[in-house]
Amino acid sequence: MLISMYGMFIRLYLNIKNHKIMKEHTHQPIVTLHNLLDYDISKFFNAEVLLKNIIPEWINKASSVKLKEVLQRYEGFIQQHAEDLEKFIEEEGINALSINNRVMKALIEETDEKVCNCSDIEVNDACLLACIQAINHYKISTYGTAAAFAKTLGMLKPAAVFHKAEVNEKHIDDRLSQLAKFEINNRAKSPIVLPS
Repeated sequence: MLISMYGMFIRLYLNIKNHKIMKEHTHQPIVTLHNLLDYDISKFFNAEVLLKNIIPEWINKASSVKLKEVLQRYEGFIQQHAEDLEKFIEEEGINALSINNRVMKALIEETDEKVCNCSDIEVNDACLLACIQAINHYKISTYGTAAAFAKTLGMLKPAAVFHKAEVNEKHIDDRLSQLAKFEINNRAKSPIVLPS
């Protein structure tokens, strides 16, 4: 009896899980490059919203003034990117409400988990910088791909907007790399350990 009840709960859980997965994928079929661009932008809009909601918390967790400044500038770019994507979604008539970006969600969760485990502020800054740079690299790839798709489709205005976002991301990447190389990583290499 107990085994059959357990089996019933497992089947119920799997049915619910499968239903949720199927619900997430109730989007227009991807049969053209244009459909793929619309789908990618829908997911990426969600990514920017997720990032926009968490970046103030990460700014507060940074101890380096220079890192805070770069992240504040990045926050402005994120806001602008979200607005540009929202405009594209409206112009395209895309229903983006049901699209979740699991990649960005996982990157944010990974960042939060790693930062929570850092007990030294210098190491915390290095960790935060590295995690945000991983997010940044994902965004460079996505915006570059969107710009290429839009250009191929003859959508020159959106292509320019996506290219500008890619350039913004590369600018932040360069600033983060310079900061890591000349300040953050050097400070983290020899953290001050206080006796317990």
